[in-house]
Amino acid sequence: MEKWKVYAKKADFDAIGKKFDIDPVAARVIRNRDIVSEEEYVRYLRPDISRLYSPYLMKDIEKACDIIIKGIKENKKIQVVGDYDIDGVCSGNILTQGFEEIGADVSFAVPDRIEDGYGINQQMIKRAYDGGVELIVTCDNGIAASDAIEYAKNLGMTVVVTDHHEVQYEEIDGTKKYLIPNADAVVDPKRPDDEYPFKELCGAGVAYKLITILFEKSGKSEKEVEKYLQFAAIATIGDVVDLKDENRIITIAGLKQLNNTKNPGLRSLIEETGLSEKTLVSYHIGFVIGPCLNAGGRLDSAMKSYRLLKTMDINEAKLIAKELKELNDERKNITAEQVDIAVRMIEEDERYKNDKVLVILLEKCHESVVGIVAGRIREKYNKPVIVLTRVKDGLKGSGRSIEEYNMFEELIKCRHLFRKFGGHPMAAGLSLEEKNFEELRITLNSNTTLTEEDLCRKIWIDVPMPFNYITFKLVEQLAKLEPFGKGNEKPVFAQKNVRIGRISVFGEKRNVMRWDMFDDNGFVMQGTMFCDADDILSDLESKFTKEEVDKALSGIPNNIKVSVTYYPEINEYKGRRNIRVVIQRYL
Repeated sequence: MEKWKVYAKKADFDAIGKKFDIDPVAARVIRNRDIVSEEEYVRYLRPDISRLYSPYLMKDIEKACDIIIKGIKENKKIQVVGDYDIDGVCSGNILTQGFEEIGADVSFAVPDRIEDGYGINQQMIKRAYDGGVELIVTCDNGIAASDAIEYAKNLGMTVVVTDHHEVQYEEIDGTKKYLIPNADAVVDPKRPDDEYPFKELCGAGVAYKLITILFEKSGKSEKEVEKYLQFAAIATIGDVVDLKDENRIITIAGLKQLNNTKNPGLRSLIEETGLSEKTLVSYHIGFVIGPCLNAGGRLDSAMKSYRLLKTMDINEAKLIAKELKELNDERKNITAEQVDIAVRMIEEDERYKNDKVLVILLEKCHESVVGIVAGRIREKYNKPVIVLTRVKDGLKGSGRSIEEYNMFEELIKCRHLFRKFGGHPMAAGLSLEEKNFEELRITLNSNTTLTEEDLCRKIWIDVPMPFNYITFKLVEQLAKLEPFGKGNEKPVFAQKNVRIGRISVFGEKRNVMRWDMFDDNGFVMQGTMFCDADDILSDLESKFTKEEVDKALSGIPNNIKVSVTYYPEINEYKGRRNIRVVIQRYL
């Protein structure tokens, strides 16, 4: 079930359009992204890196840099500890390469997903200590590792935490006591006592801020740090943080670099995935490059992805890129199989009939894909989902949420059930004893205040816009609102009462449709839909009869009339340019 809703955010769109030389429709789309003040419009429309906030505003960051510089001068062995996902690998590369540039003796370590679990832990610290490491710097983890960090401190080690995850807390008599690790410096914009103006940086964004100060203190120019923006951009898109404010600036600057990258690993991965001839946008990172970088940590070791970004040897880069592409293809097959099992379980198991929060145990699921499976199930049912799998000492899993449900807050309410957990409002990782599985499912569902309205999928329409309003200039202006992603979603436009002329089906897999569409005034627009064509035809038959669909397939006048949401684009073929729309949904 879904509802289409139109944004009703107010502003003088004509005045904004004149001031910034944009179409009022573009002004309205931007306002729908919660851009209100003139200054915010300027930052959005002119996203130059000079508009990034001063890193010195972040709590403990200068202190952290001073500790690191002191360690380098004293020839201390430093180890950067990342995480096994795209953000951990990219932030790890930013820090290790940056440290090396200013003379550090630095190594990189990442937890093994199965042996170590998420984030820094005592085993990793002991290995580092035995190897002579005196200074540990975390990235994309550490804020929830109080016990491990206390262990390192007891060994006499220096620890700097850089992270971006939520700070855990205990609630005592209605008051939150935040559990900040006892490290020598803790850099995390989500600290409740941090006044940094933007809280949504990913781990690589925080790492970039740290390196910016380190380079400045080491006498390096601003330009020398900017080469790391491509890593920060990949992580920003891949970690699905909001593409707002600083994240948008970082992503735009990083994508420009990425399209001309000289990094052998990135160049090789771009070639291996068939993207060499394309201008890379956020979609390519989120759905092609990013999954390959994540595949290392899922089915092999994240060190493989780390080495890809670090190596200067083109032959090694090509070999690793090929291996990561193959791993990602394998991961896709595993994911599809487990999603099918999960859907059958939800549809057939009576326990899930009335559950608003889905807590599922997939006993034989590879723990590396539980988060992806959770995401797919959430997309299908529009409910918060936690997928767990059996590991050697209990259960381990990941959760994916919906906007109406703060998963991090809800898990805190039952933290007594977990061995370990952490995350964000929209995602979490956790481990627990198997005996606590059913209690977790029951507790989350009994605690939830989610309503049926909350669980109804909302399709937000930016502008109900007739086809005849679309111009080449408008489409070009809309392209300037990229990169699109979470927090800066691709605009959605809608047209009511569209009469279908001819329906055509293309592709070996019948996964592309073309609709010739007419509005009430007879204006014709060609629409393309990327879908399972046979599923769409079956749905249209159920609504309008097979006879009417057969007429449409033959280009004969018929009685099919729908409303559509769409996005306009310019199609170029053999030197000709024309406007068409990509159909997203129909009713």
